[in-house]
Amino acid sequence: RKWDKIFIKGMQVETIIGIFEWEREVKQLINLDLEIDYDLRKAGKTDNLKNTLNYKEISKRIISLVQESKTRLIEGLAEKIAKTILNEFDIKRIKVSVKKPGALRGSKSVGVTIVRP
Repeated sequence: RKWDKIFIKGMQVETIIGIFEWEREVKQLINLDLEIDYDLRKAGKTDNLKNTLNYKEISKRIISLVQESKTRLIEGLAEKIAKTILNEFDIKRIKVSVKKPGALRGSKSVGVTIVRP
């Protein structure tokens, strides 16, 4: 069956990320998009928060994780986010996009998108 989706788009968080020495010393802004497969039928019928994912809690967890992270690669950060959310919340599949603005001259941003079961 195709799942319903909960999404968070355009989350901005400052973190230490990058491979160059200067990047290890200053926080940089990254942009995150998440898409989580979840059955929303019960929440839709009951209009009750206990029957869905609390995306505010997910958002707070991601912000905390990213702010404390010191990964070198955006791939590593995406993997860390996916693993944490899959382990700590009752979900089966997540799509995580991590974008690093200004990382490549002449482009708005560079990034990765991963999907984990």
